Amino acid sequence: QVQLVESGGGLVQAGGSLRLSCVASRSIFSFNVMGWYRQTPEKQRELVAAMTSGGYRSYADSVKGRFTIFRDYAKKTLYLQMNYLKPEDTAVYYCTADLTSGEQYWGQGTQVTVSS
Repeated sequence: QVQLVESGGGLVQAGGSLRLSCVASRSIFSFNVMGWYRQTPEKQRELVAAMTSGGYRSYADSVKGRFTIFRDYAKKTLYLQMNYLKPEDTAVYYCTADLTSGEQYWGQGTQVTVSS
């Protein structure tokens, strides 16, 4: 079992920045992939960014150049740095972890609201 706890969401004006954190209950070194999804009531769940155990990063087209995913092994934490935020970035953001066993875990989500 893995628990993931997100934090860092909040209300920010358009053009501002937020950094989301996702702390895992155990070492993230062996996780196959970790990522951030977001969801709004109007849209389907969207993969925002992902990072493999080998360090490969991928981003949704809508956030490329604005968001950065990175991790800190010592702190067992995955981050999402979000810059130049837009109102359309408003959503609940979820952290996920895919283990090599095939198990997938989700955090409880953190709300990000961007005002225009």
